[in-house]
Amino acid sequence: MTYAITQTCCNDATCVAVCPVNCIHPTPEERAFGSTEMLHIDPRACIDCGACADACPVDAIFPVDALSAGQREYADINAAYYEGGERPAAGDAVDGPNFHVWGEPVFERSLPSDFGPLRVAVVGTGPAGMYAAQDLLLHTAAEVTLIDRLPVAGGLVRYGVAPDHPATKKVGDTFSRFHSHPRVRMHLGIEVGRDVTAEELSAHHDAVIYAVGASTDKRLGVPGEDSPGCVSATSFVAWYNAHPEAVAQGVDLSAERVVVVGNGNVALDVARILVADPEALAGTDIAAHALEALRASRVREVVVLGRRGPEDAAYTRSELLALKHLPGVELVVDDHDPRTGAEIDAAGAGDRAGVLRGLPRGRTDAASPTDGERRIVLRFHSEVVEILGEGGGVRSVRVTDGGDGDGGGGTADLRAGLLLRAIGYRGLPVPGLPFDEASGTVPHEGGRVAGLPGSYVVGWIKRGPSGGIGANRTCAAETVGTLLADAVAGTLPAPTGDAKGFRRLARQRNRRVVDARGLAAIDRAERDRGRRDGRPRVKLATVEELVATARSGRLLRLGR
Repeated sequence: MTYAITQTCCNDATCVAVCPVNCIHPTPEERAFGSTEMLHIDPRACIDCGACADACPVDAIFPVDALSAGQREYADINAAYYEGGERPAAGDAVDGPNFHVWGEPVFERSLPSDFGPLRVAVVGTGPAGMYAAQDLLLHTAAEVTLIDRLPVAGGLVRYGVAPDHPATKKVGDTFSRFHSHPRVRMHLGIEVGRDVTAEELSAHHDAVIYAVGASTDKRLGVPGEDSPGCVSATSFVAWYNAHPEAVAQGVDLSAERVVVVGNGNVALDVARILVADPEALAGTDIAAHALEALRASRVREVVVLGRRGPEDAAYTRSELLALKHLPGVELVVDDHDPRTGAEIDAAGAGDRAGVLRGLPRGRTDAASPTDGERRIVLRFHSEVVEILGEGGGVRSVRVTDGGDGDGGGGTADLRAGLLLRAIGYRGLPVPGLPFDEASGTVPHEGGRVAGLPGSYVVGWIKRGPSGGIGANRTCAAETVGTLLADAVAGTLPAPTGDAKGFRRLARQRNRRVVDARGLAAIDRAERDRGRRDGRPRVKLATVEELVATARSGRLLRLGR
């Protein structure tokens, strides 16, 4: 029996490090790493030790014999990676018990023995920031200050991962063990630019790493986009994940059809949540207000628009495969443009378009669906031209209709009451740091902020909104490596303040700062609420609830 990596693979390569026979590829040292949607286990070399499954932070690795019906395709996907030209160059067969050659060991975090501990602030507690903090804590004697503008940690793990992907959320457990690390100080609810300046932060630390992500979304730039019924997927995801800044933004789900613009994983996430069985979602950590709205929802069809063809779609094969097995939901390919069917028919088994082979095809009617069946329609070679309103909301969406196969087939109006744009995230400027308006990122050199010694970036604010959770691990390794090289070279500015001084400053500026004890109290309260409802947790959905729970829990622990 061999093991296989499945849908929830986060690509952070923890499994690679523990494999005793080097049968998981591509490794971080190989050129293909980061360019594949997931890692793959070579079935010829796997010795069934299970070390990779034990180490996987997102429960993505299972014995092939134990795969469910919806996961069995992953056995073939893993094996196919090692066939023909897809096999990694570093994996050529060698004499001996292993099927893959071993690379030379690398020790990237060696520091002089007399090197004193650094005091480093990490702004942002999502995956990028926590991978950077983890690297510093595990490989150096650094003291780390964790800062987040929200009064709770987690970033996109808490507020970006879909609630029906609980395995992916488990990576948060890997990060949470560092929240109470003896060399960590936590200040949640502090925003750079509002409560403290970048200059003040640098004055109390040897270095500052900004991991603030890409918190806004790109716009379509079409007439009608500012209609009340046109919502960003960013806001919708935040709404169903109980983000404090999205609770008050109710979402109108009274229409039978919703149009989602974009064909990345976020587009598939929101489409899936809109038509999923609410009772299945009731066993997740979805926001209580979102669950109530979905139970009352009239949505029966979600049309996912892709400007290009199925082979150029931005979603991963794993997420599309999961969509094919969504209970009670039909997945349909809109064949309004003959190019779509031709591309699917010509695709190979390992191609993204090949996953669509065998799905029903048909035209999306202009009118809303009336048969009551729930379905997701993938409409390629189509883009929004205009959003047409009615009574202050969305009435229909005018889209290109390339019925002649060359994109010149005119337009069609799809009756819909809600449009969600999921065409990409975008970073926002950080006060005190340079910013590239074109890319939505902070200019940098290997993570070092251009023209600002002692300041660094990691994650989407560094490289743009690309790559999943695991991509942040290698991104953080580069940034931390640059920081440590600067420290050894003596180019970091000397701080004028200390950790106690920063703590006093933070609490002077914001009396509602949450520390590690307060965060633990929030976690206990949410889990306790979840146990009463048969759910993993019920999230506190407002800043006031989070701060009050953190404070009451902290006072209780202190015996007051």
